[in-house]
Amino acid sequence: MSRILMAAGGLCALAVGAAAFAQAPEKPAPNDYGDKASWLCWPGREDACAGDNTATVITADGSMTRQTWAADPNAPVDCFYVYPTVSLDPGVISDMTPNAEERRVVEQQLSRFGSKCRVYAPMYRQFTLTALRAAVAGGPAASGPRPTTPYDDVRDAWNHYLEHENKGRGVVLIGHSQGSGMLTQLIVNEIDGKPAQKLLVSALLLGTNLPVEQGKDTGLFKTIPLCREPTQTGCAVAYASFRDTAPPPANSRFGAPREPGSTMVTACVNPANLSGGPGELHPYLSAGAMIAADASEPPAWVKDGPKVETPFVSTPGLLTAQCATSGKFNYLSVHVNADPADPRTDDIAGDVVVGGVVQKDWGLHLIDANLAMGDLVNLVDSQSKAWLAAR
Repeated sequence: MSRILMAAGGLCALAVGAAAFAQAPEKPAPNDYGDKASWLCWPGREDACAGDNTATVITADGSMTRQTWAADPNAPVDCFYVYPTVSLDPGVISDMTPNAEERRVVEQQLSRFGSKCRVYAPMYRQFTLTALRAAVAGGPAASGPRPTTPYDDVRDAWNHYLEHENKGRGVVLIGHSQGSGMLTQLIVNEIDGKPAQKLLVSALLLGTNLPVEQGKDTGLFKTIPLCREPTQTGCAVAYASFRDTAPPPANSRFGAPREPGSTMVTACVNPANLSGGPGELHPYLSAGAMIAADASEPPAWVKDGPKVETPFVSTPGLLTAQCATSGKFNYLSVHVNADPADPRTDDIAGDVVVGGVVQKDWGLHLIDANLAMGDLVNLVDSQSKAWLAAR
């Protein structure tokens, strides 16, 4: 099975875990989140979130401009991030040692937010690719710690952050895939309608199936609506992205609630146009290797142009998006504004590829965050200013 399963959906991963641990042993000991070694990213530390976010901005005429970036050590709010399924550790539950895959994903999905917030990213004992491979391949269930371990870790990290680090600051929750699943549980159990809700600037739940009532902005979350304005706070952004030329197929992993018999629909909020309708995306795409090994590789950014030397590329005007419905699926439909007459690329990488075949049931899951990174960072900026102004 391909390494693309690192990006499996949070709710899917939870389901796999529950099956895998039917005869689980006793609950493992809690992590010590007072030990900074238990954190993948911590403010002011030289770690994976202190990397290079320099980007090459490539316009339609092929011209390239180098865009620098810097973290703000005095950012007025915090970001609390939970990463997706990336661990290549053997067994069902990962250990607490950050490897290349954990470091890579925060470089792609989190570190750019450091210009607007202090970033906190706990390590947690997540369901591994090994477990997902076994489940998808139909192999025997593995034994291991109880299936609540990943959530217990995220909850413990959150509680440590609240008690020792928050000090009344606004906080943005950011997650992708399994990470979004963990944060969804956290919001339901610890934030929605609870005292901690007053601290919530927003929740960015990417690559997930957040249930809402048809025609409404609430559902699973009772008092935390979907975001509809750039200065709205205490709200959530959720979406799963697909190419407009390849909408979710019948077996899609994203775009519809997984609960059997659910009368709800999956939330879709377009980061490029919160109020609805199409919007031009502000992407920061990987200039080289993708998050996963078995993903489509980036095309030549400019025909006969120079090699891109920065870690990221931004392509103004190349991508637009809008929320769309196809059958039972609600999703973020991404359109590539191809123009064969100009020298800039007419395509993007990001598809899940196995054996040379695009897996359409995954959509553009690998780059859910990268597609709208500029929009999301700008949203955190406007929402944090509004949250602070209200207090």
